[in-house]
Amino acid sequence: MNFRNKLLLFAFFTSISTLIVSGKGSLAWNFSTRGGIYSSPTVDESTLYIGSNDSCLYALNKKDGTLKWKFKTGGEIKSKPLVYKNSVILNSTDGKVYAINKTNGQKQWSFATNGERKLDMWDYYLSSPVYADEKVLVGSGDGNIYALDPAKGALVWKFKTEGIVHATPLVCNRKLFIGSYDGFFYALNAVSGDLIWKFKTVGDAYFPKGEIQKGAVAYKNSVIFGSRDFNVYALNAETGRGLWNMKEKGSWVIATPLIYNDVAYFGTSDSHRFCGLSATTGYEQCSFPLNMRVYGEAVSFENNLYFGCFNGKLYKLNPSNNKLEPIFQTYGSRSNYSQVYDEKDAFKSGFELYGNDQKGSEEKILRLGSILSTPVIEERMIYFGDSNGIFYAYRLGNGND
Repeated sequence: MNFRNKLLLFAFFTSISTLIVSGKGSLAWNFSTRGGIYSSPTVDESTLYIGSNDSCLYALNKKDGTLKWKFKTGGEIKSKPLVYKNSVILNSTDGKVYAINKTNGQKQWSFATNGERKLDMWDYYLSSPVYADEKVLVGSGDGNIYALDPAKGALVWKFKTEGIVHATPLVCNRKLFIGSYDGFFYALNAVSGDLIWKFKTVGDAYFPKGEIQKGAVAYKNSVIFGSRDFNVYALNAETGRGLWNMKEKGSWVIATPLIYNDVAYFGTSDSHRFCGLSATTGYEQCSFPLNMRVYGEAVSFENNLYFGCFNGKLYKLNPSNNKLEPIFQTYGSRSNYSQVYDEKDAFKSGFELYGNDQKGSEEKILRLGSILSTPVIEERMIYFGDSNGIFYAYRLGNGND
């Protein structure tokens, strides 16, 4: 029996129980795809849309997880789908942006970029399309930022950077903010695509380009984002001048920050922690140790924050008392946790995250059912996928979970 069949068998038996680590929540349903799920879901009135590395976009009934339809592209879908009118618009590693009829799953149009690229094994995401100013805006591995007509997929404008663009655009006040693997953070006119300003990251001895992998968040007059040069930056949104930066020594910051009560919360890569900085000054407000990376964004709901980790656990943070706890563990993590960690939650003897076999170590980590997907919460249900291709709907408990 191969690993996937073992995992599905494990899922069958464990789905009878609630799979709770702590709290009063319960697993409502799960759905299995044939590839890892790194992207985040999109929800409309009755349907969940989720992309998978098996090249398919899935439309699921959000109440029970039954399949409505699926659409197959020529590559992995590592972008969050965009719902626009009667379309679901997505980005695929086959180098195309697709619009799919959200009712029947039929293709409406596709737009071909100059092709996708992947920088390294930790380049887990694609740019997710967003809608603003009557255009679909999306980055590409070919180095371009594209503005497309959402009705026909025709090119409106494009802007060329000198690196892969896998960050998701942020649009505020008709400005498009986005980072590139060339180490620049750009502010463009969202209507015309003209450059307003650009900012160069500092760089680091080991990562001199200071690649920007994911998206930014807006806060008052600033935009805040992380980089592979170990820094978190806050820039003046009008001028592009620096307001503050924080050096996370020895660790990339991939996750897009979440602003909650004037604090920027995010997880880190190799320093394995979840922390909060003052969004105004960059001064550290709180820090919580973990035993693995966080790449996905945290989300807030009823005074709590929720985020997933590469160790396969979903965490809840109560910012009022700084209590952090795991509330759910993926099937792969429950089944394979002892292959990576010892009884003290530290790496087991002989396991090296960045040793001579980095690829093998990364594969072992991903078999934990790592949560790279940014969760979505609606009507007390939190939805997210894992690296083993399982999509979960977990019902949050009342009150303090």
